[in-house]
Amino acid sequence: MNYQRIVILKQKNGDKFLPIWIGPQEADAIAVKLQDMSVPRPLTHDLLCSFLDIASASVEHVLINNLESDTFYARILFKIGDKVEEIDSRPSDAIALAVRIGVPIYVEEEVIEKAGVKLDEQGKPITPPQSESPENTPVREEELKSMSAFTDFINNLDLEDFDQS
Repeated sequence: MNYQRIVILKQKNGDKFLPIWIGPQEADAIAVKLQDMSVPRPLTHDLLCSFLDIASASVEHVLINNLESDTFYARILFKIGDKVEEIDSRPSDAIALAVRIGVPIYVEEEVIEKAGVKLDEQGKPITPPQSESPENTPVREEELKSMSAFTDFINNLDLEDFDQS
């Protein structure tokens, strides 16, 4: 029991899952919307949605676009009139905004290749044979250590916790 929360994205037309660690406040903001709960006062992401309405701006989509040193990066693409603007965002904020507005969440293929995992029917990670791995080079010890939290989480993942539809 700790304060770590994880968002797990699944490829729409694929079989990989992408776990992203987020903070408890962002997790609560996402859960409030996904569970259709009401709160007495607007949360930060609700405030942003109100601001977008007033400014006649819309969100086109969010994009998880990079992974460096175990940190995910995201971009939010806004449309204001005929102009499209792109801003940097934490993935958790981008996802919280996307679920409120109902816009797509995209992930760069490179990010899926780095951190996406396939799971078997019991929810355990499937390790590709060496010939199928993106590079036929051994994983360095420091890379293994930096990914240990992901590995521990994936090894304990139970697919029965997710809607399989």
